[in-house]
Amino acid sequence: MNNLGEFALMLAFATALYGVVAYVMAARGNRIDLYLSADKTPPIVWGCVTLASIALWKAFLTDDFSLEYVWAYSNRQQATFYKISSFWGGQKGSLLFWTLLLSSYMAAVYFQNRDKKTVLVPYAMSVMLSITLFFLFLLNFSTNPFERIPLPPEDGRGLNPLLQNYWMVIHPPTLYLGYVGFTVPFAFAMAALITKNLDDGWIRLTRKWTLISWFFLCMGNLFGAQWAYVELGWGGYWGWDPVENAAFMPLLVATAFLHSIMIQEKKDMMKVWNMSLVLLTFVMTIFGTFITRSGLIQSVHSFDEATLGYIFLGFLCVIVAACVTMILKRLPELRSKNELDSFLSRESSFLFNNLVLLGIGFATFWGTIFPILSEAARGVKITVGPPFYNQVNVPIGLALLALIGIGPIIAWRRASWANLKKSFARPTAAGLASAAALFPFVPLQDKSQALTYLAFVLCAFVTATILIEFFKGARARMELHGESFAAGLATLVWRNKRRYGGYIVHIGVVLIFAGIAGSSSYSVELQKRLKPGETLELRGYTFAYKKLSAVEASDVKTRIIAQLDVTRDGRHIWTALPEKEFYKGQNQPVSEVSLYSTWKEDLYVVLADFREDESITVKAHVNPMVSWLWYGQWVIAFGTVICMWPDRLERRRRLERFRQQTAAFAPAQE
Repeated sequence: MNNLGEFALMLAFATALYGVVAYVMAARGNRIDLYLSADKTPPIVWGCVTLASIALWKAFLTDDFSLEYVWAYSNRQQATFYKISSFWGGQKGSLLFWTLLLSSYMAAVYFQNRDKKTVLVPYAMSVMLSITLFFLFLLNFSTNPFERIPLPPEDGRGLNPLLQNYWMVIHPPTLYLGYVGFTVPFAFAMAALITKNLDDGWIRLTRKWTLISWFFLCMGNLFGAQWAYVELGWGGYWGWDPVENAAFMPLLVATAFLHSIMIQEKKDMMKVWNMSLVLLTFVMTIFGTFITRSGLIQSVHSFDEATLGYIFLGFLCVIVAACVTMILKRLPELRSKNELDSFLSRESSFLFNNLVLLGIGFATFWGTIFPILSEAARGVKITVGPPFYNQVNVPIGLALLALIGIGPIIAWRRASWANLKKSFARPTAAGLASAAALFPFVPLQDKSQALTYLAFVLCAFVTATILIEFFKGARARMELHGESFAAGLATLVWRNKRRYGGYIVHIGVVLIFAGIAGSSSYSVELQKRLKPGETLELRGYTFAYKKLSAVEASDVKTRIIAQLDVTRDGRHIWTALPEKEFYKGQNQPVSEVSLYSTWKEDLYVVLADFREDESITVKAHVNPMVSWLWYGQWVIAFGTVICMWPDRLERRRRLERFRQQTAAFAPAQE
């Protein structure tokens, strides 16, 4: 199987290379024979990469330590659950996993569009094959996952204990699905530039692919925050780590793109802007991969054997050069026919929304690369920490939150002052009422608390705006069709999935903003050394230390568990069981936090240290409103599913557009 997997990767590389050349020659020479031949390569490449992936998974599941990669990231005692996830635990396997997802996206696009004779498809497939070819080159000639060990050892080194967590099976695949998925809109955008088909056809072809990728990238970021929260024992969920930033930046740019394409579809505006955004999103995904694998930054998320920095930097430069060249070359065709009629319009609010999102993205990008630039220029690496990001991004984020509320209620083209007063009266009243209600309970002792207070008020304003939109639509259906409020609301959402699904996503975003504001400003923590029978007091809770125990969880893992009873006002709330896990052959123990979560606040307990006399150092946190982030996450997921749900009317329109488009190849008859 190892030989077969290695051969499959080489065959995939050769097939992808042939496919790229054949597609280009077919397009340049208008040769249908070459096109039909090239059109068979995407599923073949997918089949070969899938076969190689199965071979590597088999090696993990059968403890085949003749492979250096299996030896480095697995051992005989490792649970099957983690042997499966070890596939993407290191650089070689993660690149193969990336290629597997990329070829799967490519195959899905191929089967979706093979009967649609549109001019964009062959060019898009050649772009996707070219990107796949790059990763196959790495797998065959630089980071071969099937590299052998001459004298296979009896056992492997095992997966990093920090990665032996159930989130390891969930977070990386979800994040990769988001990262890799943006190759699809990028490929169609490049195809549109090459063929000069620069109307909104390429956007309609890829809108759901963009939504799917955005969804997975958003969920991947939030899953990563949950993993950090429960695993690292620091009481937080986001630390502005360079690799976290690398996953956050393409999400911001993609969000801007999803908003601005509505203006192009409705008003035939912002073509250059939208093209730039979709290309920049893909560039940011490659930049994130460069950051992770370059070895230039220190991060708990980066790969230990990160040695591909210069290769990815070269690939990144080629992509940027190609994108800039194509946009400059097509500038005359990308000019918009219409312009903004007024700053008081929904178009302008979307544009400001884009600028704010890109402002957050640029600040994050600058903070991420500044240590690299400072070391290159002065030989000293200047670290940029959370204070910089918070100081810059928090005010911009509040502006974004305000725009989420303004956008839905401002008119297209031009809004009159009378219309603005009428539309904003109720949401503004809701915001002012919440400001008055919160004022006695929210301390305003410093700038941070003032910004938190403003965030809560804006959350109320945005929520009121969205709920009023739902209410107005449902009430209109009640009056016109005699439906009940519930039936009218359901029909309203079902017949306007994209609009009202987006509103539901915005509600999820509001929940996340509220959770970040509450947990960032009002969390408290206390660290204390305790002996059995002693207590710790924190924000009305009493943590009583009972005992320390050792448990042999397996042949390779020992658990040291502390027991603390948590009470409030004399009433037992919870028994905290924080622990440290010691793995055979690993010098560094792993902390497993004990967590009690409610909608109001989290009780979070960490066993920081212990001694032979059973005294322990315990760190306790009370983190308000953290669960609101996770509630918001699932609200976003629900809204995104509604946005992506198939719409018969939209499908009929799309098919009609396909009939009107020119066939991909129309060769002369010989």
